[in-house]
Formats: sequence, C-alpha cells, structure tokens
Amino acid sequence: MTTRTWEGLEIPAPGTYNLDPAHTTIGFVVKHMMVSKVRGSFQKFEGSVTIADNPLESSAQLTIYTDSITTGVADRDGHLRSDDFLAVEKYPEITFRSKRVVGHSGDEFTVLGDLTIRDVTKEVELTVEYGGAGTNPWGVPVWGFTITTELDREEFGLTWNQALETGGVLVGKKVKIEIEGEANPA
Repeated sequence: MTTRTWEGLEIPAPGTYNLDPAHTTIGFVVKHMMVSKVRGSFQKFEGSVTIADNPLESSAQLTIYTDSITTGVADRDGHLRSDDFLAVEKYPEITFRSKRVVGHSGDEFTVLGDLTIRDVTKEVELTVEYGGAGTNPWGVPVWGFTITTELDREEFGLTWNQALETGGVLVGKKVKIEIEGEANPA
C-alpha cells in the first residue's frame, strides 16, 4: 500500500480496504443494575472502507452477525440472542452504511451513517480516530482506527428491562460502541 500526505496526515492511497477480523474488535459497554458496566463484543463481522481521492468523500460499510454476540456469560449471551433483545433468528445482521464525512480535526473524523438493528434504521454519528498506516512483518499494508459512538438501545426496539427493588433498572438505555481495528487492501 502506498500512502500519501493529506492535511498533515500520512493516509492510505485511494482504494478499498477490508477490515482485518484478526485485528479488529467490535465491542459495547452498557450499565448493569445502575452500578457497574457489562462489556461484550461481536465475534463475526465483515466490512470495508473505500478511501476516495478526496478523503472526506470516503465511505464505509459494516455487517455484524448478531448470533456472534458474547459477554463471557453463556446465560446472558443466550438472553441477548433471544427475542427480548437481538432476536437473532429473525434479525441475523446489524448493518452500518456511511452517508458522509461531516467534519474532521487532525486525525479525528465525524462520520454520519445509517445503522440498522432489528429492521429499525437510524442515522448515527461516529467519531473515527485515524491511527496511522504501516506494513506488518509479513509485508501486508495495514492502517488502523478507533470508532466510538453512543446509542439509545430503545430507539432500535431493544426495550426489555426489569425494575429493581432499590430503584432503577437492570439494563441501562445507553450503549457505548467501541471499535478498534485494522484494515488491509481488498
């Protein structure tokens, strides 16, 4: 992969780059019982980024397979796969399609796109931090990124909850999404 300098950043050359599943984590964090946080991730996904001549015209797409959700607790994972939450039999995929880059400052970009969960599509704003480009020890070009956003799960039909005797609810409404990854030439 060749790189080029754009606004002081060394960025990948125009082209399509696939997410490297061995070096990408799609994670989430949600409050539990109003006092702690549960972390989880999706183990199966595929996605790509197409870097345009003008980097601000670049695009991205991601498909996450809902049955691959894991939190490290089998019973909880089963509940998250059930109709109470992701309904993986009926909705096997979560998808994201970028619409446009709406701004950037240094190595941080703001990207708008359509996120679909349980057949509900909402426009979301992602913060994308570009991590740089290089070549791994096997000669494969890579570039890295960190993506974050926060969602209200209830807006996507994920409304199950349980009231606590002490007040509050079992599962928080806000879900923080954290994607850490690398991409390679397609």
